[in-house]
Amino acid sequence: MTTERREPAVNADERTMLEGWLDYHRQTLGWKCAGLTEAQLRTASVEPSELTLMGLVRHMAEVERYWFHEVLLDEDLGVLYSSEQDRDGDFHFSAADTWQEAHDTWQAEIERARRNTAGLDLDDFSKGTSRSGETFNLRWIYTHMIEEYARHNGHADLLRERVDGSTGD
Repeated sequence: MTTERREPAVNADERTMLEGWLDYHRQTLGWKCAGLTEAQLRTASVEPSELTLMGLVRHMAEVERYWFHEVLLDEDLGVLYSSEQDRDGDFHFSAADTWQEAHDTWQAEIERARRNTAGLDLDDFSKGTSRSGETFNLRWIYTHMIEEYARHNGHADLLRERVDGSTGD
């Protein structure tokens, strides 16, 4: 699992900057999970919230799939963990669900997202729409994903500190 984080160069072009910050935040979430046991990754440590580090990783796998497949390319690959009966299924798991599966699925979704965006320009609009029927250019999707990761990395900071006392940006 990669825990090295690199900020994009201060003089990078827009595309490199957006992709760089998205990768930085992806790496940050991985870093917040590194070195913990399966039990620690499953621990909801900020009551009454059900948030766990494993749940955040599963959630971000769902988010990557939604924005870079369903919305961007109009590909309906189905949901990974959620369902109509349990919209927060990414945060609810059984004893059979493992950290390794969650991590591998998340990484696979990131790689698919990179492949899906490789030939597109920032001004290209999505082929699919959001649940509200809107289309988005790739620039907006990148910016939204950076925001999504940044918000959840703040949650991961609190969870990690409660689990084992580790702190850091």
